[in-house]
Amino acid sequence: MRQILYFTFLLFTLSSLSAQEIAVLQYGGGGDWYSNPTALPNLIRFCNEQIDTRISQKPETVSPDNVDLFNYPFIHMTGHGNVFFSAEEAENLRDYMLSGGFLHIDDNYGMDEYLRKELAKVFPNGQLKELAVDHPIFNYHFKFPAGLPKIHEHDGARPQAFGIEYEGRLVLLYTYESDLGDGWENPEIHNDPPEVRLKALRMGANIVKYAFEN
Repeated sequence: MRQILYFTFLLFTLSSLSAQEIAVLQYGGGGDWYSNPTALPNLIRFCNEQIDTRISQKPETVSPDNVDLFNYPFIHMTGHGNVFFSAEEAENLRDYMLSGGFLHIDDNYGMDEYLRKELAKVFPNGQLKELAVDHPIFNYHFKFPAGLPKIHEHDGARPQAFGIEYEGRLVLLYTYESDLGDGWENPEIHNDPPEVRLKALRMGANIVKYAFEN
């Protein structure tokens, strides 16, 4: 197992040095992993223009059990409903993050109760912890002194950013009750005002930049 992990670490390191890429996680369980189809292309365009990234405009899709996962330094996951990881998928996701990968999960409303159960398979000894407002990810390029911005209202709850760290590095970010992805979508889809969309895009750019540089 140690040899396999070392090999995947080398594979990830070599691929991430040559490209800055983002992929969408196609998970099982019936949830709509494909929701917000315009979100990532818009975020990628914003990042390429504002923080000097060179991300391919069309994000790829990857499943949790696929070795191709290690080709992407940043994986994005979203949806509204059920989530399920097999034991093999959970192990591969864990190896991916421990080898230098970064997983951003954005609850599009309704996935929280399912997601938390499945994350316990990925990190049996880990625990989601809320990030303090002074965490670097809120100030990495654009400044968010109050922490995660609120983009869409659902249950009247405050937006929260949860994370899991490994050896001092944030490897998983879970954004809850914020709905960043809706703010990244084309403006006519949710009719968000420009200032709200800009907050969502800037927070997304912070996440991308942090993932690529840490």
